[in-house]
Amino acid sequence: MIITINNDDGTTNFDVNNISDDAVKQEATVIVQKVGNLQVIIEALDFASRTHRANLEELLNGRDEAIIESEPDPDVVEEDSDES
Repeated sequence: MIITINNDDGTTNFDVNNISDDAVKQEATVIVQKVGNLQVIIEALDFASRTHRANLEELLNGRDEAIIESEPDPDVVEEDSDES
Protein backbone atom coordinates (compact mmCIF):
# COMPACT_ATOMS: atom_id res chain seq x y z
CA MET A 1 0.00 0.00 0.00
CA ILE A 2 1.50 3.31 -1.09
CA ILE A 3 0.93 6.35 1.11
CA THR A 4 1.63 9.92 0.01
CA ILE A 5 2.46 12.47 2.71
CA ASN A 6 2.30 16.17 1.81
CA ASN A 7 3.86 18.62 4.26
CA ASP A 8 6.08 21.71 4.37
CA ASP A 9 9.09 19.66 3.30
CA GLY A 10 7.35 18.50 0.13
CA THR A 11 5.76 15.24 -0.94
CA THR A 12 7.03 11.84 0.19
CA ASN A 13 5.73 8.46 -0.95
CA PHE A 14 5.92 5.43 1.35
CA ASP A 15 5.22 1.79 0.53
CA VAL A 16 3.85 0.30 3.74
CA ASN A 17 4.44 -3.20 2.39
CA ASN A 18 8.21 -2.55 2.49
CA ILE A 19 8.27 -1.88 6.27
CA SER A 20 10.30 -4.64 7.89
CA ASP A 21 8.86 -4.29 11.41
CA ASP A 22 5.51 -6.10 11.41
CA ALA A 23 4.19 -4.06 14.36
CA VAL A 24 4.92 -0.78 12.61
CA LYS A 25 3.45 -2.11 9.35
CA GLN A 26 0.25 -3.17 11.15
CA GLU A 27 -0.02 0.18 12.98
CA ALA A 28 0.44 2.11 9.72
CA THR A 29 -2.26 0.01 8.05
CA VAL A 30 -4.68 0.57 10.94
CA ILE A 31 -4.07 4.34 10.88
CA VAL A 32 -4.67 4.45 7.12
CA GLN A 33 -7.95 2.56 7.60
CA LYS A 34 -9.02 4.97 10.37
CA VAL A 35 -8.24 7.99 8.20
CA GLY A 36 -10.21 6.44 5.34
CA ASN A 37 -13.19 5.77 7.60
CA LEU A 38 -13.10 9.33 8.94
CA GLN A 39 -13.00 10.69 5.40
CA VAL A 40 -16.11 8.69 4.50
CA ILE A 41 -17.87 9.99 7.62
CA ILE A 42 -16.90 13.59 6.80
CA GLU A 43 -18.30 13.24 3.28
CA ALA A 44 -21.50 11.65 4.59
CA LEU A 45 -22.00 14.41 7.17
CA ASP A 46 -21.38 17.08 4.53
CA PHE A 47 -23.96 15.48 2.24
CA ALA A 48 -26.49 15.14 5.08
CA SER A 49 -25.93 18.74 6.16
CA ARG A 50 -26.41 20.09 2.63
CA THR A 51 -29.55 17.97 2.21
CA HIS A 52 -31.06 19.17 5.49
CA ARG A 53 -30.25 22.81 4.67
CA ALA A 54 -31.95 22.44 1.28
CA ASN A 55 -34.96 20.77 2.90
CA LEU A 56 -35.22 23.57 5.47
CA GLU A 57 -34.96 26.22 2.77
CA GLU A 58 -37.71 24.48 0.78
CA LEU A 59 -39.88 24.19 3.90
CA LEU A 60 -39.48 27.87 4.82
CA ASN A 61 -39.87 29.13 1.26
CA GLY A 62 -43.13 31.07 1.10
CA ARG A 63 -43.65 31.21 4.87
CA ASP A 64 -43.87 35.00 4.94
CA GLU A 65 -45.24 35.02 8.48
CA ALA A 66 -41.94 33.65 9.75
CA ILE A 67 -39.77 36.36 8.15
CA ILE A 68 -38.24 38.81 10.60
CA GLU A 69 -36.08 41.85 10.02
CA SER A 70 -32.42 41.31 10.75
CA GLU A 71 -30.89 43.60 13.30
CA PRO A 72 -27.81 45.43 12.07
CA ASP A 73 -24.50 43.99 13.17
CA PRO A 74 -22.94 46.45 15.65
CA ASP A 75 -19.46 45.57 14.37
CA VAL A 76 -20.31 46.64 10.82
CA VAL A 77 -20.09 50.35 10.13
CA GLU A 78 -21.99 51.56 7.10
CA GLU A 79 -20.81 54.73 5.47
CA ASP A 80 -22.76 56.99 3.15
CA SER A 81 -20.70 58.21 0.26
CA ASP A 82 -22.16 61.60 -0.60
CA GLU A 83 -19.84 63.11 -3.12
CA SER A 84 -20.76 66.65 -4.13
